[in-house]
Amino acid sequence: MATSEIKRGDPGIDPKTGEFRVVGPGETFKSVTEKISSIVLTPHTPLGWLAFFGIAGAGATMLLVAVTWLFLKGVGIWAISQPVAWGFAIINFVWWIGIGHAGTLISAILLLFKQTWRNSISRFAEAMTIFAVVCAGMFPLIHVGRPWLGYWMLPLPLTMNVWPQFRSPLEWDVFAVSTYATISVVFWYVGMIPDFGTFRDRSQSKVGQYIYGMLSWGWRGSIRHWMRYETASLLLAGLATPLVLSVHTVISFDFAVAVLPGWHTTIFPPYFVAGAIYSGFAMVLTLAIPLRKFYHLEQLVTERHIDNMGKIMLATGFIVAYGYGMEAFMAWYSASHWEAFMFWNRAFGPMGWSYWVLVTCNLAIPLTTLWSRKLRTNISFMFLISIIVNTGMWFERFVIIVTSLYRDFLPSSWGTYRATKWDYMTFIGTLGLFTTLFLLFVRFLPMIPMNEIRMLLPAAKIKPKATAGAGD
Repeated sequence: MATSEIKRGDPGIDPKTGEFRVVGPGETFKSVTEKISSIVLTPHTPLGWLAFFGIAGAGATMLLVAVTWLFLKGVGIWAISQPVAWGFAIINFVWWIGIGHAGTLISAILLLFKQTWRNSISRFAEAMTIFAVVCAGMFPLIHVGRPWLGYWMLPLPLTMNVWPQFRSPLEWDVFAVSTYATISVVFWYVGMIPDFGTFRDRSQSKVGQYIYGMLSWGWRGSIRHWMRYETASLLLAGLATPLVLSVHTVISFDFAVAVLPGWHTTIFPPYFVAGAIYSGFAMVLTLAIPLRKFYHLEQLVTERHIDNMGKIMLATGFIVAYGYGMEAFMAWYSASHWEAFMFWNRAFGPMGWSYWVLVTCNLAIPLTTLWSRKLRTNISFMFLISIIVNTGMWFERFVIIVTSLYRDFLPSSWGTYRATKWDYMTFIGTLGLFTTLFLLFVRFLPMIPMNEIRMLLPAAKIKPKATAGAGD
């Protein structure tokens, strides 16, 4: 690429258009490359990174201890019982799958719609998707009680003639999540190939040159390579786009195909998808705001990105609010005694406090504040909102699962639900595992796509100083 002496962009408001610029002042082709490469290629790991990695590693160790004890003792160490046969395992499964949705939407749908503002956040959003799926994928395996028989969920031609029950939505989850994970990993890796070529050329160590050279698959930055790269990106985006809708729709079928009041409803598929995007963008904000501060990326992840993500959260938040309203309306309009009692018990029963935490975190606070552009571009406020929404979306899954199960059709079988320390350790452990994987990604891989950011810089008024190879 050719470097430029021209300073481009403005992190503030463009006086002509009134919109936020994409990149900050002084950003050139070379400065973007150096800023992102220096995070990975530096021989000195920041002390702050090491401190957070130690905390996250402790959480991942907690998960290892909890899962090991689970395998030794069985699912009885959890709080699941009759009638609450599903507990934290399925709550966390649905929550983690939802968090991964924003990465696919940013990388696939916004790419197809040519939304260039996505470029600065697409890479770590895709990484977030993969690590969230890793955390989610283990719960269907461990909650069945016999994880060593997990391969039975695959349609293998076994000599025992043991085949999966394809009419079960739990089996549909296996295919939906595995497909989602596969496309996400391929899309993520293909997008990093040009940046691996840059790291290969800029690395000062032989080990780094060898590893990044192997990962770059001989990338030279030729016209033929770029054409194939663009074609592959569009094809993968086209494959990933239906998954944004299909994956959480299939997850919702775990509940919608049941005959239980509160679950047996057609609103669940779109309601789950909107909720997944809502919580997914909240997690992107939770990750992006500390990263831009810690690595001084304010000129690349600008206020415009925070503002746009706030707008998407506002839109999906109202779809979620519509879903909540429809649940109340259908409980009344159905004239079903069971549905009416379910909703009353969900809001005012012994565990009604969880419902009002949900309403406060998902509706009352975000939907009354995100209208303000001043608040949407307030970095500290948006970080707080992202934490609140993620908390509320976890409680949404808690309410859907627990408060629909603990009082079913027969009063004689009513019970309650109190999570055990092993439930909490497993959940906190997945947070540690997710953070550990994300920190490793930030340290050793390009968290912002350099090639896409360079494309945002205007091509006009460029005065070439020198012609360089893929390493510039």
